[in-house]
Amino acid sequence: MEAGAHAPADLWIFGYGSLMWRPGFPFAERRPGRLRGYHRALCVLSHVHRGTPERPGLVLGLDRGGSCRGVAFRVAAAEAAAALAYLREREQVTAVYVERVLGVGLDDGRRVAAVTYLVDRRHPQYAGRLPEADLVRLVRQGLGRSGANPDYVRHTHDQLVALGVADPVLARLAAACAVPTP
Repeated sequence: MEAGAHAPADLWIFGYGSLMWRPGFPFAERRPGRLRGYHRALCVLSHVHRGTPERPGLVLGLDRGGSCRGVAFRVAAAEAAAALAYLREREQVTAVYVERVLGVGLDDGRRVAAVTYLVDRRHPQYAGRLPEADLVRLVRQGLGRSGANPDYVRHTHDQLVALGVADPVLARLAAACAVPTP
């Protein structure tokens, strides 16, 4: 097999939020990429990972329209089933995401079919577009199984900056959440 080639049974996974900086599965390759037709949005009320039903946090979802720069991971065929099982347990804990395989353009010009998690707009945890004051309030209050919601926002923002992606909303939230709540 040529250098850089991989078996067709390898699995690609597209990360746009915490998967970028905490994938949780072994991977053979990590590449910046772009998914068209969906954009990154803080539109999911988190009842488990970054909040509770009583005090929800707010996490990212891929919502309709636009495009999203993120990270694509290639998982070797031998690890694919375990990676998918892990992702389904992590991402589908409340079924707010819909798993799809969509085309992702990689920064090196390749186009791959990658597993993605799109927000289900019919799910009760879909928050839609919220005013910035509500974003700040929800993020500041969120604390769940995976930690504090402000940490999620800061880590994601840092990863986007490292990728050269400007996200003004996450930048403002990261700054707002760095200041202690009055």
